[in-house]
Amino acid sequence: MACRNTVSIFSTMQIQKFHSIEKQSPPERISTYKPNIWKYDHLLSFTSPYSEKKYKFEALKLKEEVNNEFSESSVSPVAQLELIDKIDKLGLSAYFEVETKDALENTIMYSMKSNSSSKKEEDLYATALCFRLLREHGYHASQDMLRDFFDGKVKLPSDIKTLVELWEGSHLSMDGENLLNDIRLFSAENLKKISDVDKFTANNPLAWRVRWYDVRRHIISAQNCINTNPMFLRLAKLNFNIIQATHQNDLKDVIRWWRNLCIVEDLEFTRDRIVESFFFAVGIASEAQHGSMRKWLTKVIQLILIIDDVYDIYGSLADVQQFTRAIEKWDSKEVQMLPTCVQICFKALHDTMEEISVEIQRQNGGPSALPHLKQVWVNFCKALLVEATWYHKGHIPTLEEYLDNGWTSSSGQLLSFHVIFGLTNYKTTNETLDLCKNCQEIIYHTSVIIRLCNDQGTSTAELERGDVASSIICYMLEENVSEDVAREHIESIILNSWKKINYHFNILPKSHRKIVKHVINEARMAHVMYHSGDGFGVQDGETRDQVMINLVEPLI
Repeated sequence: MACRNTVSIFSTMQIQKFHSIEKQSPPERISTYKPNIWKYDHLLSFTSPYSEKKYKFEALKLKEEVNNEFSESSVSPVAQLELIDKIDKLGLSAYFEVETKDALENTIMYSMKSNSSSKKEEDLYATALCFRLLREHGYHASQDMLRDFFDGKVKLPSDIKTLVELWEGSHLSMDGENLLNDIRLFSAENLKKISDVDKFTANNPLAWRVRWYDVRRHIISAQNCINTNPMFLRLAKLNFNIIQATHQNDLKDVIRWWRNLCIVEDLEFTRDRIVESFFFAVGIASEAQHGSMRKWLTKVIQLILIIDDVYDIYGSLADVQQFTRAIEKWDSKEVQMLPTCVQICFKALHDTMEEISVEIQRQNGGPSALPHLKQVWVNFCKALLVEATWYHKGHIPTLEEYLDNGWTSSSGQLLSFHVIFGLTNYKTTNETLDLCKNCQEIIYHTSVIIRLCNDQGTSTAELERGDVASSIICYMLEENVSEDVAREHIESIILNSWKKINYHFNILPKSHRKIVKHVINEARMAHVMYHSGDGFGVQDGETRDQVMINLVEPLI
């Protein structure tokens, strides 16, 4: 599905500007970003009672009481499947890892048995749910589980929940799974026709969403269901509020860091987006135990925004060429002749990365990660320099040329290396680098999704600022097609990248998946941030609402 609705936003005059850009000097780029909307003193004043230990003890006690549901549901395979699904959606997976594993292994036996029996339409819902849960949890599940239900042709099931399960499961497909592709197209078309279907679900497949940012919505839905176990609901609410309190404390720490950095006043051209950066970091690693990771990532994301604005808005071509050399050498002497703003940016990046590397080494052991984290910063800045050079020379790349560079300029590789080095405790750097190598296809396709979702959400604003042509513009000019056709093509690339991610995640060793799932969350956060526009550039829209309900307001 699209990161935003496919509507024509580029005027003929704007497109003509790109056609003629090689014949004239590039227009001056100006910042169109609005000032920060968040009152930091207000956010720092929050004190959640759910930080107290008594609530954690209550949650553990409730867990034992709720655990009885597994034995009660064991007589019905479908009931067990629905219980696992409910646990996942309510954000309670960490409490029931062993029980879920046992139940899923029973599910495998159930699916094998159902594959050998006659197919009834009422079994399709259970099989579709079974298929999705097995794939989500890393078990092998063949599309052939569903094949016999359709007799060679996908047809409309009799109830909505089955159609939704088919839709959700189809987004866990891999290359060559033509049946799942047919199911996806068929279910998408029919979901649009059904007024009772939640429009959010119909436009946002579960596999592409950040689970933690779905939890509150599912809790409210469960609250309105008369069949929900009250203790189950209490545990879900309590767990949400406990984790939210942890996130609030982490947010306070990064706000203090940001204030102490004292650079906002000197960098009027850039985005003051520490809250949105933290929101993105939580989406990557929401678990309570990953507080250090969230804070490191928040700092990195805010620095990415600053450096991106240096290349896109503030710096001349000569400035950013010299800045790139300084990053390569990691030497402040290389920026002494540059404008003060650029020197401030370099010092903030240099000092913060030195601090983060020390903290990673202190927490995880092993050699310093700094040389490898520096290298991905170099890669990122070089990619931004390529785009700046295109802009200043009036060059419009082909889509292929754009993506060859754009996957790196998306910051996906940069974020992924920080995630992997931040979460691994290998004794040698080579072990961590081996993990990076083993998931390089996932890193690449995650980065492509970030790049393309970003383009779909920010193209209008970037056009107003005079930025380099986005993937949409590149394809429109290269193929002489309309904006709608170009957006459809971009969406097909996103879909194919998800298929690649699904495949490569499926073949990873299980020991690696717990880390790499956080890398994939970067792609999911790109869908969140750019679904309705520029989630970083425009604070007072959907992003603000998401921050409020997930990071600020407790569930009562």
